[in-house]
Formats: sequence, C-alpha cells, structure tokens
Amino acid sequence: MLKISRIVRPKKLQFKRASFVAVRLRSFSFTSTYQKMADTKSARDPIVEALHEFTTCDVSDALCKLKFRNGGFLSGLIMWSPERQSGTTKIVGPAYTVKYVSNDDPTPKLSYHYIDSVPQGAVIFVSCPPRVPNAVYGGLMSTRAQASGAVGSVIDGRFRDVQEHRDLNYPIFARDTGTSPPAELVKVVGVNVPVKLATNDQDMTVNAGDYLIADLNGVVVLPKALAEQALPLMKKQVEADSKMAEEIKKGMSFTEASKKFRN
Repeated sequence: MLKISRIVRPKKLQFKRASFVAVRLRSFSFTSTYQKMADTKSARDPIVEALHEFTTCDVSDALCKLKFRNGGFLSGLIMWSPERQSGTTKIVGPAYTVKYVSNDDPTPKLSYHYIDSVPQGAVIFVSCPPRVPNAVYGGLMSTRAQASGAVGSVIDGRFRDVQEHRDLNYPIFARDTGTSPPAELVKVVGVNVPVKLATNDQDMTVNAGDYLIADLNGVVVLPKALAEQALPLMKKQVEADSKMAEEIKKGMSFTEASKKFRN
C-alpha cells in the first residue's frame, strides 16, 4: 500500500495546495484499489486454495486415514480435455450437482437450464443413470460454464463435442464419449441435490458443496464436513513421503524409510 511520508517543504519553495490534494487523492485511489483486491482474495474459499497444493492421491490418503470409504475416489472417471490423460491439468472446487433421470421417472423436469445457474469457481458434476448410451453434456455447455467462471466439469456418463472442449482448453472428466443428445432418454430433475455415482462398483454420493479434486489420477470427492480434518493429514503425509523419497534415493530401503518417517 502506498504510504505518504511527511512532506518537507524547503523554505524557498512554495507548494500549491492543489498539488498536495492531487497526491492525496492518488494515494486514496491506490489504497481503495488495493483494498478491493484484498477483499476479493479473502472472499475465496481457503480450503480450495489449500487443496491446489495436493494431488488426488494425497486427498485419498487423508480420507483413508479418516475411514472415509474408498478414500473418496470416484471410479471410472478420467480426463478427456484439454487432453486425454496427459498434461498437468487439475481442477478443484465445490460441487455443483446436476441430476439426470430416465424420462419415465415421474419427477418433473427442471423448468430452467442448469447451465445458466452455475456459480463461479464451481466444478459441475453431472449425474446420469447407468448404461445410458446418449451424451448428457456437450460443447455449448462448456462454453457457457467457462463464461460463468466454472473451473471444469465431471460427467458421470457420456459427453460429446470432444474437440470443442479442447479448443476452449476447458477441463472435462467423464466415463466415455457419445454422439447423440440426451433428450430421448433422460431429463434433468434437480441441481445442487445429492447424487449417486452411476456404477455398481461403488456406493458413493456427491453432495452439493462437497469438494471435487480431479487430475491425471482420477476424480476424488472430499466431503465438506471432513475438509478441515483432512488438510493437516495431507500436509503431514506429503512431507513424510518427500523425506522418504530422498532417503530411498540414497540407498535406504522402503521398509526402513517407512518406519523412520511414517510412524
């Protein structure tokens, strides 16, 4: 922040009051801008900021210590954009959940399009019934999501328009691709509601506001209620693993390193 030190006026020089006022006004403007920037930064979710320092594996390790099933791993979801299972892309944010159901479900269809109410910083999680061959997410969805400030989308089903997402450099994690639109088979009935993972392999639920972390390793859900307990465990584990790696490179056995740094 700009600070104005005491103004020393030589006896022979005369300063106009207008000049002094201008300096004070410039200082006030700079201070106000700085304060706005600080306010914006402080408004960010500190848990999201902290999670950017860790991989999905780090998050799962911590959740396993907290006895959360499968370490929060959501099976079958891989990166498709900006690249397929390549690069350093990672997304972190609170889940904005979207629930698709079969058209024969009596629940009424959502009266508006879910993509127009995505909050900034969210990870969109689209839930779809198992074995639906149609895509439930496409390029225009990512175009709108990106414009709204979403950080990426996780599709528990199929998506289409692969190149459009890649051209946007917009992160997509999904089960698979498709070509047909969803309307003939499924409909959206809710947003920001609990959704079940569309697989028989796991019994996993994603709740609105839970933290989603996705990278090359896969997708992990960190329940909001466990986040503050999990973060210190991640830090401790990463520090221990780093020390283990250093000693193993020097010749220490894995068993010795584990006893020394993990116990």
